Amino acid sequence: MNNIPQARFRVPEAAQYLGLGVSTLDKMRMEGRGPRYLKIGGRVFYRLTDLDAYIEAAVIETTDSRALAG
Repeated sequence: MNNIPQARFRVPEAAQYLGLGVSTLDKMRMEGRGPRYLKIGGRVFYRLTDLDAYIEAAVIETTDSRALAG
């Protein structure tokens, strides 16, 4: 019964993946910020693809990084 597909995380696992505390991720969700999530039967889940997209959206491009990219 605890066999959740790898591509879907509960809040504690999603928070760990993002390097955040559970309460921080909960607060972000309640404020309408943070990664997209699923709500199934009152439970909250995060898809791996949505966590990765959230991380990619947080990348800050600097002048130095653009110069190094060529």
